[in-house]
Amino acid sequence: MNRIVTIGTRGSELALWQANFVKDSLAAVGVIAQLKIIKTQGDRILNLSLDKLEGKGFFTKELEEELMAGTIDIAVHSHKDLPTEHPPGLIIAAVSEREDPAELLLILKDCVDVHQKLSVKFGGLVGTSSNRRKAQLRALRPDLEMDDLRGNVPTRIGKLRSENYHAIMLAKAGVKRLGIDLSEFHVEELTPTEFIPAPAQGALAIQIREKDTELYHILQQLHHPEVAEALAVERTVLKQFGGGCHMPLGCYCRKHEGVYQVFTSKADTETDLPDRMFITSPTTEGLVDKIIAKFDKSRKLAGKVFISRELPASSYFRRVVEKHGSKVEDRSLIRTVPVMTILNPYILQNIDWVFFTSKNAVEYFFQLKPHFPRPVKFGVMGSGSEDMLRRNGHFADYVGDSVDTQEVAQDFAQIANGTTVLFPGAENPMRSIHKALSAETKIIDLPVYETMIEEQVNGTSADVLVFTSPSNAEAYFADNLLENHQRVIAIGKSTGKKLEELNINYTLPFSPDEVGLAEAVFGL
Repeated sequence: MNRIVTIGTRGSELALWQANFVKDSLAAVGVIAQLKIIKTQGDRILNLSLDKLEGKGFFTKELEEELMAGTIDIAVHSHKDLPTEHPPGLIIAAVSEREDPAELLLILKDCVDVHQKLSVKFGGLVGTSSNRRKAQLRALRPDLEMDDLRGNVPTRIGKLRSENYHAIMLAKAGVKRLGIDLSEFHVEELTPTEFIPAPAQGALAIQIREKDTELYHILQQLHHPEVAEALAVERTVLKQFGGGCHMPLGCYCRKHEGVYQVFTSKADTETDLPDRMFITSPTTEGLVDKIIAKFDKSRKLAGKVFISRELPASSYFRRVVEKHGSKVEDRSLIRTVPVMTILNPYILQNIDWVFFTSKNAVEYFFQLKPHFPRPVKFGVMGSGSEDMLRRNGHFADYVGDSVDTQEVAQDFAQIANGTTVLFPGAENPMRSIHKALSAETKIIDLPVYETMIEEQVNGTSADVLVFTSPSNAEAYFADNLLENHQRVIAIGKSTGKKLEELNINYTLPFSPDEVGLAEAVFGL
């Protein structure tokens, strides 16, 4: 190419990083580029939340106008800021590699409460202008207050220091690209499968004039088609719902082991409890239509859902299921009792890790008031165990969030092999995690409770039966048969294995927690 290419960009530190990234990438393929800074409506109006601004594309419109006028050759956008409809004559010529689309919750260290989910103190004030973030945060922590927070990434971090916020939310991608030191804050990283990001979060869109075929062909060297394919699913979902970035919608698509996985969260307003759905497909064909159909408000959902554990009124699962008028029948079919009252302190002498496979294990272990003579790390299976660990005043150093215990075991083994690991748990444990640990790893089993199955279990007429352990499934089907209209959900693969032994078909959630179980119920 025998001309200098002009790249249009906003003037924020992050936008300039993105534009310079494209400039350097072009230089690597022999194209010289220069930058032109353009101020957008979103940059000029900082006193209104994004949903109060007129129209869509308030971070992109001015760049696109200059692109159409020929004063720039390329517009570099955060892909999530782009409207789903492109102006005539403009196209996205290339999509960058995707940065991790996780969210970061930055918390002032004196506002951290380990006992609370997400670690923000009870009733804390969180700064964010995103309705999507507000809705998902309120679903997990209804006690939190929300207040709008505008500005670029460094400005928002500065406001956390100087204003009344106790915490703020940011996209991990922006923080990572700018290399910002966050050591002064407590940081909770929320993965895109647990806190669903904005469609196309973490990727850059390189936009040009449709007729600039020479530049288009050059930019194919910067294009990542596999990223573009996943983003197309997310942005088509956004388009089908008729939303812009003010809609409380999260959508995340990824290809995992050859299968597309899509996570969607949608609320009507920022104060509404979002519905969440997880779906898999071998192809993207027809995938968006399946997602949209599940969110159709005329769809008939389960009249009653049975779950094999007692739930408080504040339970996420209960709130989400009852939102649609469904009834929740919650009762455990097993009893647990402690098997020791005094803990021999010698057992804790040389422990490196304590791993809990259940909430009961956490609860009964800490009833023994353990005292560790040196620092230890804690591992847990699932967010339920993590929440119980928090209630006892400890953060988890490792959380196994897969329904596949074998997958968690292999993951944990990578960081724990060669250490001493204590496993408080039930008598006669399944030892699923143990099997993946190396011979050099010292394993100590500590029975802290016993599981007792109820002698006579009454059946249920519920449309959906959710089993939260193999023992609960065994107890139910010892006395009852599955009725024709009933569907079954297993919290994880070990529970699923028990159901297979009983010849019961079942559905697995993505994650072995109340969020995953609620997704599975909504997706049936």
